[in-house]
Amino acid sequence: MKNTALIIVDLQNDYFPTFQTAKWKLDKTEDATFNALKILKQCREQNIKVIHVHHEFEAPDAPFFQPNTEGAKIHESLKPLNDEIQVLKHNVNSFKDTKLKEILDDSNIKNVIIVGAMSHICIDSITRAASDFGYNCFVAHDACATHDLEFKGVKVDAASVHAAYMYALEFAFAKVQTTDEIIDLIKE
Repeated sequence: MKNTALIIVDLQNDYFPTFQTAKWKLDKTEDATFNALKILKQCREQNIKVIHVHHEFEAPDAPFFQPNTEGAKIHESLKPLNDEIQVLKHNVNSFKDTKLKEILDDSNIKNVIIVGAMSHICIDSITRAASDFGYNCFVAHDACATHDLEFKGVKVDAASVHAAYMYALEFAFAKVQTTDEIIDLIKE
């Protein structure tokens, strides 16, 4: 796929149950990261632009991703290479108050592959925004993670949250595929 960028969103230590001081553990973060890493390796092999987006809350008492903490760092398994772009965000939407769109447009990017966390917030937000900006969006659903939710006494397990959001993205905003399907596209 020409004119393509991989965007890895918020796969930071605080989301990993295996990270000793994680503050906001997600369901199956390690599985999602394993798949994200497979896509990352293929993109590196194909010289596809890689963008690492990471979130830091601006308040020092934030529930997670506190500035200048180990929890806010990108997980070691996905550590950016020197020539890979890093975008720091302070909002849910990766485009809001960042140079992400400028970076994509300056590189003539038409297609974005999106992986990361959380499925129901930041992945949903970046995908809808990217689609609205006219990019062709591809989400690797098995390279994204979320957690159980509760709203006004209604509990929803992580798998159901993830499925509902992937359905909505696939319905109107993106091609939602497996890691292996995305890798096959990258190889074309």
